[in-house]
Amino acid sequence: MNLYSLLEKGFPKDHKTCAIETQDGLYYSWSDLERASAMLANLLKSLGLPKGARVAVQVEKSPEALFLYLATIRAGYVYLPLNTAYQAAEIQYFIENAQPAVMVCSSKNFAWVSKVAFKAGTKQVFTLDDNRTGSLLQRAIGQSDQFKTVNSADDDLAAILYTSGTTGRSKGAMLTHRNLGSNCLVLKEFWQWQKDDVLLHALPIFHVHGLFVAAHGALINGSKMIWLPRLDTAQLIQFLPRATVMMGVPTFYVRLTADKAFTKAVCRNMRLFISGSAPLLTETFNDFKKITGHTILERYGMSETIMLTSNPYEGPRVGGAVGVPLPGVSVRVVSDSGQICKVDEIGGVQVKGPNIFKGYWHMPEKTAEEFTADGWFKTGDVGRWGGTNISGKVPANYLSIVGRSKDLIISGGYNVYPKEIESFIDEMDGVAESAVIGIPHPDFGEAVLAIVVPKAGAKLNAQQMIDALKGQIANFKVPKRIEILSDLPRNAMGKVQKNVLREQFSI
Repeated sequence: MNLYSLLEKGFPKDHKTCAIETQDGLYYSWSDLERASAMLANLLKSLGLPKGARVAVQVEKSPEALFLYLATIRAGYVYLPLNTAYQAAEIQYFIENAQPAVMVCSSKNFAWVSKVAFKAGTKQVFTLDDNRTGSLLQRAIGQSDQFKTVNSADDDLAAILYTSGTTGRSKGAMLTHRNLGSNCLVLKEFWQWQKDDVLLHALPIFHVHGLFVAAHGALINGSKMIWLPRLDTAQLIQFLPRATVMMGVPTFYVRLTADKAFTKAVCRNMRLFISGSAPLLTETFNDFKKITGHTILERYGMSETIMLTSNPYEGPRVGGAVGVPLPGVSVRVVSDSGQICKVDEIGGVQVKGPNIFKGYWHMPEKTAEEFTADGWFKTGDVGRWGGTNISGKVPANYLSIVGRSKDLIISGGYNVYPKEIESFIDEMDGVAESAVIGIPHPDFGEAVLAIVVPKAGAKLNAQQMIDALKGQIANFKVPKRIEILSDLPRNAMGKVQKNVLREQFSI
């Protein structure tokens, strides 16, 4: 079934009710959403695009950008969202690799984007801005506001998402209508979406989290979205009393807890706070609960799989753990020798289910490498079932992510998992956050290096911190050096870019 047809089943019967409210007071009804996506779908169809054509989009967040996504899948084409931070060389790679038939960009970037696109063979380049202007909307005005959604097969591509490319070139993860639809249905039940829920949406929509988890969740539940263009703590606090659900990256929660205007009263109508896309610090988890009485629900997923595990809606939500496998999703932890790990044993996380992507665009060999002989996808994450963390004992059926396999440090023949060391450092007085990496060492192969960000006004002593760690963890895990920085490099979703740190400190 076409993903749009599935989402449409959740739309409210009264199509005049509000589907999206913007921060500046604009209201879009469900009828507006259906009509606008139909007009844009008709425009795409009028271009005579071949089946499976890619529509690449690099625009600022707006309701119209969401309508374009819905139009693309309605018309049976493949949506290709691109981070708004990407520059010319990056866009050139994506266009040359994906070969989109249509490119949509902001007006301010049209001159250089169109040059790159036309050179690569893209025939159509439109503009779309966040103030309801651009050539895309101008061309769509004359189209019919009725459109019969294309009957896509479950295995047809709905989207291609390029991974962050921290090692080598970015890879295009191919997601089907079934991948996205099955995950959407599972999350609706697992997080117990309610009839009167209102979603506060402040995430970007070029990423799994904002588009396929947050927006899909509201759409299939027929829930109104309060649409904020970006993370703005003051706006979050302003609109939270009118919302019941919010999804955010850990940065959202760090900034909220640090704001004196954020109180329990602000959250009086909230039902659920969800965090993902990067690890949530235990301190933030605890501080948030202390201020609001709400326990943040942390979950785990990735571009290739959408959501995989989640802390339960009803039941214990454990800080530092990402919960249980979602219904229909199978998760196993496997040692380097290929043995299935027992509780509290660390190994590679592998997954199976209807949400697992079709493969990497034009990379059959890379796709084959990432799947086991018996069909499990190797996530590249390292984890364990149960065990103990800073929050205490973790239930045996809860997964914890220890780190990325590429972040594993092998020092003097011993495996060192960065997140374990980070958890001890983050608990130290005066520490806001930390990142642990491996750097080349003549004797040990790799040495453990910790980069630490102090809290405002705090004075940290690197040697004292190293001495304290020696009393808590094995000596081979203790950082040989601690560097103190004002902040850590992050990508658009708040993940620390350890590759940048390795480049900086390996010199």
